[in-house]
Amino acid sequence: MHHGPITGSYVRDVRVCVFDGKMHAVDSNDISFKIAGMMAFREAFQKAAPLLMEPICSMEILCPEELTGNIMGDLQMRRGMVEGFDVEGHFTVVNAMVPHAELYQYASSLRSLTQGRARFRMRFHHYAPVSVELQRRLSETYKKEVAEMVEA
Repeated sequence: MHHGPITGSYVRDVRVCVFDGKMHAVDSNDISFKIAGMMAFREAFQKAAPLLMEPICSMEILCPEELTGNIMGDLQMRRGMVEGFDVEGHFTVVNAMVPHAELYQYASSLRSLTQGRARFRMRFHHYAPVSVELQRRLSETYKKEVAEMVEA
């Protein structure tokens, strides 16, 4: 469960119960039971239709009024959901929810987009399931990486 079958990421909020097991004097040992448990978990996990979750950050971006459209467009390209905005004098505060994975180097991007005239605050808000398409792509990428490691 430390390396889940979908993307190799940690599996949480799962309870596993073993109801039965048999031992054979010749073929049974520690590693056999561990491998059987691992294979049973993988099979059951895939049948349970698991969801890959990603952290979502709450963001507050303070920017000049005339750059609000650029900021909102950039957030939408990052799979962000603009929840609204407030006006404070000549500045606009844009409130949005953005996946944490999309915020890599956001400070540099925001500085370039606004010529250094905007600032932002972000904090973890909640976990949300990734889209089915993204989960499929991540899973395929992980399976390719595992196959390459096995071949090497």
